[in-house]
Amino acid sequence: MSHAASGQGGNSIIVRQYNERVILSALRRLGEASKADLARQASLTQNTAGQIVRELELQKLVRSVGKRSGARGQPATMLRLDPDGAYSIGVKLGRRSTDALLVDFSGNVLEAHRQERVFPRPDEALNLVLAEIEALRGRIPITTHGRLAGVGLAMPYNLGSWRRELGLSRDLCAAWAEFDLAAELRKRLDVSVFVENDGTAVAVAELFGGLGREFDDFVSVFIGTAIGGGLVLRGECRQGATSNAGDIGLMPTSPSLLASSPPPERPSELLLTRASVGSLIRHLDANGVRAASRAELEAAISGHPALVGEWIEDCADALVNPLLSIASVLDVEAIVINGDLPPRLIDQLLRRLETLLAQAAPEARQPPKLRFGTVGRNAAALGAAILPFHFNYSPVQQILFGTGA
Repeated sequence: MSHAASGQGGNSIIVRQYNERVILSALRRLGEASKADLARQASLTQNTAGQIVRELELQKLVRSVGKRSGARGQPATMLRLDPDGAYSIGVKLGRRSTDALLVDFSGNVLEAHRQERVFPRPDEALNLVLAEIEALRGRIPITTHGRLAGVGLAMPYNLGSWRRELGLSRDLCAAWAEFDLAAELRKRLDVSVFVENDGTAVAVAELFGGLGREFDDFVSVFIGTAIGGGLVLRGECRQGATSNAGDIGLMPTSPSLLASSPPPERPSELLLTRASVGSLIRHLDANGVRAASRAELEAAISGHPALVGEWIEDCADALVNPLLSIASVLDVEAIVINGDLPPRLIDQLLRRLETLLAQAAPEARQPPKLRFGTVGRNAAALGAAILPFHFNYSPVQQILFGTGA
């Protein structure tokens, strides 16, 4: 993470505000820390860190949570973000569902809503998202109504693309290609709206609420209707030149051997065609098994293990070369995999992947370390909810945001 040293030149107020943000960002990643921990993390003296913490306590952004015992000397006072310091609403709009969360400043999910609606029209999606935001705003305690930091929106940047690969409606794809949901929300809301692609939003959630507390360098992969990803380097999410860094779904892989897969149009196939919840649903449907909703999909997974096993084998095979390529180019500490699937199924996929990667790893190189993500099926909505906190309270604004508030 980027840090400001004490005594840094420039306007003292700007330096102090910057250092406050460094402390807040460090606490968001660490979860709990002492003043000494924060001083080390922020490259500040303990005296300076202590002064900043006192100011943040007065702003009700940080609070003490007790003493740390077991260490030598006097027990250290432990600090956390104050849950009531601010609130945020995160919305994930996907091709099959919408998830909306109300989150407090420490990252606790206070309320979660999910609506399953397969690829809604743009106007339907706008009304749905506005209704969810209004409902969640009503759940913020009356005494803290003025502390809504904003609304975060996570969605595929190209929602109307890959019609053939994902089996989508031509007319709806065309309608979405001309619709800017974030712009329409900004016209109608009196709070700031921050938008990020859903793959990067999952990486944000993992960085600040999951394995980002263990790794500074990782690639995040999320298996949803399509498959997406995000990139974290040196403890910061990286967008890339076109805000699509980590977009693993467009990496080439060999065509599927499953009869349920669409006929390939080129020698290689896009990864999202084979490694996605959409491809699992397509395989089940081709074999006469309905899986239109999450509940139906989970019932199908339990009731048709042979079909699911065929998909796992095909999905894992499709992922091997892309994951090896990622490991070779980026040399990250881990590849973190989440998905909108039952945990037991992701675990089966990871075990098969580990076997195939070990077999395919080149000489003198270890296969990439795979880790099961910790932020769960609502990862994109959680990452979206973190975006307003990051923009308002982070020392590094330009890393995450390709669009303004």
